[in-house]
Amino acid sequence: MKNKQDNQEKVIGMHAVSELLAQRPGSVRRLIFQVGRNDKRINEIRELAAAANVTVEELAKEAFEREFDGVHQGVAAVAEFENSTLSEKSLFELLSNLDHPPLLLILDGVTDPHNLGACLRSADAAGVDAVIIPKDKSVGLNATVRKVACGAAETVNLAAVTNLARCLDKLKEEGIWLVGAADQADSSLYDQDLDGPIALVMGSEGSGLRRLTKESCDFLVSIPMAGALSSLNVSVATGVCLYEARRQRIGSKN
Repeated sequence: MKNKQDNQEKVIGMHAVSELLAQRPGSVRRLIFQVGRNDKRINEIRELAAAANVTVEELAKEAFEREFDGVHQGVAAVAEFENSTLSEKSLFELLSNLDHPPLLLILDGVTDPHNLGACLRSADAAGVDAVIIPKDKSVGLNATVRKVACGAAETVNLAAVTNLARCLDKLKEEGIWLVGAADQADSSLYDQDLDGPIALVMGSEGSGLRRLTKESCDFLVSIPMAGALSSLNVSVATGVCLYEARRQRIGSKN
């Protein structure tokens, strides 16, 4: 029998805890402050907790730091997340109910939680409808991802699919164009039409897009580089690509 605590995660830091209380207050099982913290931002979190009827605890600094690692800023929560990622079925139900051309982000095997967290934050800022990751050989939601995402883990739809290649084929059947980012691509990101039903496909930190994923893409584009290096960190490249799509979509409405 599965222990209920298996679904519990520690969430640390002001941004992450604030968004958790704002978006999913019912998931919070414990909310803990470090004794002596009484500044404006901490008090705002206390107000969110009071509004959501979440009971708070206080721990002395030594005890707090024994329980919560990392840059916690004096606040942490223990939350119980049930089905915090979408299934493939739920993903396509979400897409069928959109009233605008979808903008999706597909991460093909990103394994660093810092990169996934940063990608989720960029996805939230750019208005991405869903982020898609494979269940295997990819990092999922964890405390580090939530911390780096600064609340975006609670606002962005994240779908974990069993077979990424099959999911890509289904997206294409739904009329969504797949645009893959590849260093060796001849076409520039800035020449690609990204105004419409688009899924931007980003590769892993080391090897980039896998062969089958690359072959599934309708277009391959590269980010023009002016310096000596030939590539960007995946989370930085994701931000560049998403904001080019965002720029084009805003421009088409003017």
